[in-house]
Amino acid sequence: MPLRFFRFPLVFVATLFIAAAATAQPIVMRISHQVPPAHHLTKLLEGFAADVKARTNGQVEVQLYGSEQLAKAAENFPAVARGNLEAAMSVNFQWGTTIPEMSATLIPYLFTDLARIRKFPQSEARAFLDQKLAQRGVKSIAWLYITRQSIFTSGKNPVVKLDDFKGVKIRGLNTLTDNALTAVGAAPSAMPGSEVYQALQAGVLDAGLTDVSAAFSRKYYEVQKFGTVSPYFTIFFHMYVNPAWWNKLSPAHQKALEAAAAKVEEDAFPVTEATAEAAIKDLQGKGMTLHLQTPAEQQAWKAVMQKPVTDAFLKSAPEGGAKIIELLHKL
Repeated sequence: MPLRFFRFPLVFVATLFIAAAATAQPIVMRISHQVPPAHHLTKLLEGFAADVKARTNGQVEVQLYGSEQLAKAAENFPAVARGNLEAAMSVNFQWGTTIPEMSATLIPYLFTDLARIRKFPQSEARAFLDQKLAQRGVKSIAWLYITRQSIFTSGKNPVVKLDDFKGVKIRGLNTLTDNALTAVGAAPSAMPGSEVYQALQAGVLDAGLTDVSAAFSRKYYEVQKFGTVSPYFTIFFHMYVNPAWWNKLSPAHQKALEAAAAKVEEDAFPVTEATAEAAIKDLQGKGMTLHLQTPAEQQAWKAVMQKPVTDAFLKSAPEGGAKIIELLHKL
């Protein structure tokens, strides 16, 4: 049969395929997280979403749900592991006793040098923790450095020397880090960041502990007069996805997401450092008296506060605690 008889049907079928591709729904990647729109993590994730769209020609659509819109912070992990969500962001220490090794960066003054932190995304330490995450049913794809600058705020007297902690009711983070505060005579009370302002205002707490950016965004300057800024510990927000969802992606889409993840990891360093620097100036501009901890003061605090947390950490993570500390020391 002459080829011309097939020409129209072939053109018609090709047109249908093109039209179908053009109208195909994009693959949706919902990312649940806990931070508000003004937080610098949100800005970083918005950049990630735009980058993914560009790299996949719009075939993968990242949808961001901050401020716990889709799930509470503690619910993100099980929701992703079960496939109810494609992806989420969690603070590394929120894994608690589920993956105790994830809290290693909370050991005071263990891992707060920026040059070392910058090496983490390509390190053995990261690979070790990613393996732990995989064992719990999620695939880790990005670690975003979010802070290394903590601030100890107070209302009546500045907290500069170790003796200044004695008898002070201070916001704690969790049972692990609270060991350091107890060791210096403080009375820590762990509570979510959203509750601290009210507790300070009501006198339930005398002092706060948070990162400098959060101190400004949560308006600590309205209820606290003093602040000591210290490279106390390092915190990451890490991105993880449901493995089954990931495995259904084409190799090209997986490669695009990995490239976008690597880029946002790198972008996080200058953004986080600039945000912290701006927050210090903003707090001072609002009338807070800030003290930037000297290297000698850091060593004095480290000598007393690091060991109690390290001991508690190793007890909580008997399988991999020593290993992750060793790997962090290598950086």
